[in-house]
Amino acid sequence: MKNFWMVSACFLICSVPALTQKNAATNPDQQFVDFAAQTDMMEAHLGQMAADQASASDIKQYAQMLVSDHTNDYQQLSAAATKAGLNVPKGLDAAHNKMLAPFEKLKAAAFDQRYAREMVTGHTKAIAEYKREASDGQNADLKAYANQALPVLEKHLQSAEGLQKSKGKK
Repeated sequence: MKNFWMVSACFLICSVPALTQKNAATNPDQQFVDFAAQTDMMEAHLGQMAADQASASDIKQYAQMLVSDHTNDYQQLSAAATKAGLNVPKGLDAAHNKMLAPFEKLKAAAFDQRYAREMVTGHTKAIAEYKREASDGQNADLKAYANQALPVLEKHLQSAEGLQKSKGKK
């Protein structure tokens, strides 16, 4: 009988990490935090790349705005997520690193066009995710954070659409 309880206790202890990982993977608020953090880090990284690789001054100015805004946003997200007891990614995941790769090979006008196009696509997706979190999120702090971040993302999208028109939609 003693062996039964020891085996049961070992099974229970070994199961906790798996259950925690599954819970994090299915927790919509954690999924939002992961998405938002990856987006912030990606935008900041691309903005820094634009400082070296873009040719147009309006692209460089836009990119600098994104570096500043998304760095600030990441800090706000981190505070809300920590308060909610959720984990905040500290670095880009493999999928986002892969998304950066094509930009590393582009320079000047080719970089400008691709960057403007990707900023429209990325901010459109981000706005949809933030709206979903603001309306359907489970944690009040994350819902408030998403609501507060939306106007900045919408400003970024409007600016990106203007850049895309001026650089061509290729």
